[in-house]
Amino acid sequence: MRIVTDDGIGLEAVVQGSGPGLLLVHGFGGAKEDFADHLPTLADDHTVVTFDLRGHGYSDQPDDPAAYSLERLAADILHVADGAGLESFRLLGHSMGGMVARKVVLAAPDRVEALVMMDSTPGPVPGFDPALLELAADVALGEGKDALKALLDMVQPLTTPAYERMVAERPGFQEYVDRKWENLSAVMWGSLARAIGRQSDDLAALAEALAVPLLVLVGEQDGPFVEASHAMHAAIPGTRLVVIPGAGHSPQFENPDAWIDALTEFLASLPTPVR
Repeated sequence: MRIVTDDGIGLEAVVQGSGPGLLLVHGFGGAKEDFADHLPTLADDHTVVTFDLRGHGYSDQPDDPAAYSLERLAADILHVADGAGLESFRLLGHSMGGMVARKVVLAAPDRVEALVMMDSTPGPVPGFDPALLELAADVALGEGKDALKALLDMVQPLTTPAYERMVAERPGFQEYVDRKWENLSAVMWGSLARAIGRQSDDLAALAEALAVPLLVLVGEQDGPFVEASHAMHAAIPGTRLVVIPGAGHSPQFENPDAWIDALTEFLASLPTPVR
């Protein structure tokens, strides 16, 4: 399915299954296929929607840096939901996808039936230096993806033992990571790196506004995001927190059984929406 936003950007989406809506939003540099292993299970009892964020995968890649912001991506999520025929939906955001998902909750709380924040934050990432993100953004926007990749290969900000195990043990995983990189826009990368570094701290606003169940999922090795996850759990009453053992920033790959068990248990606990 191709869904066109109000500013004319085409987003590549996949809709599977039937039942309550479930939107899965990938992270920075990710793709809709980040959830592909689990779609058959989730589509048993949900209308599952995955899509490539603008600048990623097979969605359009505008050349204007102003076309990228967390708020713009939040608006895109609502356009995707509309295109899939979902008036309301359960929403999972991974990493940057969670940063965007919280913006959806704050902008359109009546649309979201439940929220899953997966290896994500309600504000700036603990321990991430905004100045370094600005530097990386300058490289992406001024010198392009080859120079950016050389920089990221030196820094490796989200590499964990769990990730290294996936690269070593899962056939085709490194090729998949490489393909995602080839399919993303340098303009997107630089623009959203800046947005991530400059983002507002929405924890207090989220705690006040959130009126639906919240599940916080995080890999135990994902240090900065573990800290942020515990902060959400402490600040937002009724939050479920599940720390996935043996996993880093992408627990759906690194400990898939524990991840899908935690997610499906949470989804099964939700009330059936009234249509």
